[in-house]
This record gives sequence, C-alpha cells and structure tokens, in this order.
Amino acid sequence: MAKGRIAIDKDKCKGCELCITACKHGVIVLSPAGRTNALGYRYLEAKNPGGCIGCGLCAQMCPDSVITVWREKDKGKA
Repeated sequence: MAKGRIAIDKDKCKGCELCITACKHGVIVLSPAGRTNALGYRYLEAKNPGGCIGCGLCAQMCPDSVITVWREKDKGKA
C-alpha cells in the first residue's frame, strides 16, 4: 500500500472538518476542546499519520489550503 505524509498549517486552520470527512483512513482529527490556534479555532491534527496513503483528498477539500500532502514513491516499481 502507498504511504503518504501530511503537514497542517495549524495557525491558518479554521477547523471546518471537511478534510476529516474526506479522509477514509482516519488520519485527521480536530484538536481537543480548549486547544485553539492564534485565530481562536480548534485546528487539525494527524492522529494516525501512519495510516496516510497520500491520496490528497484532505488537501483538495480544504477551502483554506492549509494541508500539504506528500506521497512516497513505490520503491518496488521501476
């Protein structure tokens, strides 16, 4: 299975949760109550980063472009 990695710009995240809905692998969650960013919003966190396959659906859904996705190349293929 492909492996991926995400980076979240927590300071710009508005916590809309669209990416959470898009992620079918349970990688992203909203920060716990009481933990907010500089804008006062609860932000995204990667709770299961090892489950990321690098599909990019979370980044596509984000209206504020706060998620960057990387996908590792399959080392077994030429």
